[in-house]
Order: sequence, then C-alpha cells, then structure tokens
Amino acid sequence: MRPSRAVVSPVRIETFLEVLSAERGAADNTLDAYRRDLEDLASWLSANGSALDSARSDDLERYLAALAAEGFAAASQARRLSSIRQFYKFLYAEGVRDDDPSSTLDSPRRGRTLPKTLTIAEVDRLIESARYNAGLEGRSAAKALMALRLYTCLEVLYATGLRVSELVALPRQSANTEDPYLTISGKGGRERLVPLNDPARDAMRTYLERREAYGRHAGSKWLFPAGGKAGHMTRQAFARDLKAHAVSIGIAPDKVSPHVLRHAFASHILENGADLRIIQQLLGHADISTTQIYTHVLDERLHALVATHHPLAQK
Repeated sequence: MRPSRAVVSPVRIETFLEVLSAERGAADNTLDAYRRDLEDLASWLSANGSALDSARSDDLERYLAALAAEGFAAASQARRLSSIRQFYKFLYAEGVRDDDPSSTLDSPRRGRTLPKTLTIAEVDRLIESARYNAGLEGRSAAKALMALRLYTCLEVLYATGLRVSELVALPRQSANTEDPYLTISGKGGRERLVPLNDPARDAMRTYLERREAYGRHAGSKWLFPAGGKAGHMTRQAFARDLKAHAVSIGIAPDKVSPHVLRHAFASHILENGADLRIIQQLLGHADISTTQIYTHVLDERLHALVATHHPLAQK
C-alpha cells in the first residue's frame, strides 16, 4: 500500500505553475491537475526517504510502479508521467538540477481507447425532448427558465463542439451575434472560430430574453449566470442536469456527458465528410495527434465505401 498522502505544497511546484501560467497561458484546470500530481509525488517521495528536488530516476520509477500496483489506468499513469517530465525539465532548464531524472522513464503501454459517443438519433432525442420540455406551460418561471437553459446548452454544445468549460463561460454578448460562428478563447488563450447554426443562435437569444424578463442576474456578463464563485453555471451543474434529462428519456446516464456530446459533434461531422485538420481546428486541439483518436470514424467510412462500391464486394 502507498503511504497516505500528506498535504504538501513545495515552493518549486508553485514556481513551476507560475511559469506555466505566465509563459504558456495554461488554463486553471491544467494548473490544478499539475499541482495535484506533483503534490502527490512529493508526498510519496517524502514518505519513502526522498524529496522532490533531489529525486533520482529509480525513485520516480518506484513511484510509477506504486501507481500501477494500486490499479491506476494507463491513461492516468501517463498523465502523471507527463506532469513529472514537465516539472523536471523545468528544474533542469532553471539550473536547479544538473540532470533530468525523468528522461529515462518509460511511458506506460496504453491500449487504443475510442471515445464514447452517441448516434445522431440519440442526440436528436436529447435535443428534441429538451426543446419540448422548454415549451411546457403551467410551471413556475424558475423551472421554465431552467428547462430553457438546458435546451439552449444542448443546442449550442452540439452545434459548436465546445469544451464544457467554454460552454458554461460563454459571455452574454454571444446571444447577440449575427455571425454564423462564435469566437472562442480556448486553452492557452488560443482563439478559434466555431460554427453556430440558426437553432443554437435562436435558443441563446430566447434564453437571454426570458432570463432578463425573469429579472435575475440582470447585470451579469455571462450568458448562463449563477450565484456561485465563478459567477456562471458550473460544469458539474450542467453535467448533472444533462444526465437527469437523459434518464428521463430512457438513455443510460453513464452513456451521456458534456464531453460525450463534444465527441458526437466531432464524429458526426467527420462521418459527413470533414477531414481531421478541420476537426482539429474546430475542437481547438493544439496537436493533430489529439484529434487522431477519431480516425476510427474514417476507418469505418472507408470500409463502408469499399463494401458498397468495390466491383468484387458483392461477389
């Protein structure tokens, strides 16, 4: 068993995170993940007779082996390893260490995991039932507005392929655009254009009008305001509402999430002829390798084309 985690926050970690934020524009979620990973490593090293600044390659190998022994998935181990490598490269570049103990570490073997997705028919059920619920009468204004918010989020998410963090933080002026696209500031402050169809635009406008008529959050700069610290709806709140809605129409809750809808957006437009470079731009992936998980869609399409059109396929 690995020793219980102590609460630690070495100065080196904070300096590393400040550099990531200032020089690379790393998002808050990314910084939080790095902090958790490195604090866990620091705690483990301390409990096993070493320290973060002076750890050797074999210390790091034993830490990764402990993760594997605890049943961490290969993807989770790979993420921890990425954090470790970035951190020790930083220490080496800053002259804190004269070596990089992570340079000889091997990456865990990862099977090819295809993203969960939904069929076009299932997405249509989600959206159409949410549209129906948003139009029901005889409810309180608050419940009616909540139903309209869910419908609007579904329309926008499937139309654009936004990350859920980008969706919930849409500014108020997004509802007033006349353009067939939205300008999104994504990870690392990189801007991109995403498509915006008429149903999504109309849903945003209607929601904003109803929200303002309701009289709450009148001065908010967010399209989906809330009373919490962030000032807007949280990712968790949207995910909770989405799963509850899926259950209400007979779709298993473990099959649906905001991220699954983002995958559905990418898979469905790829099925209809878009190429991987277009998908990369729309999703805001910095590296095409991230987008290549969707090549299974291309493989299926190519097999279907050969089966349908090859002169020997029917023999």
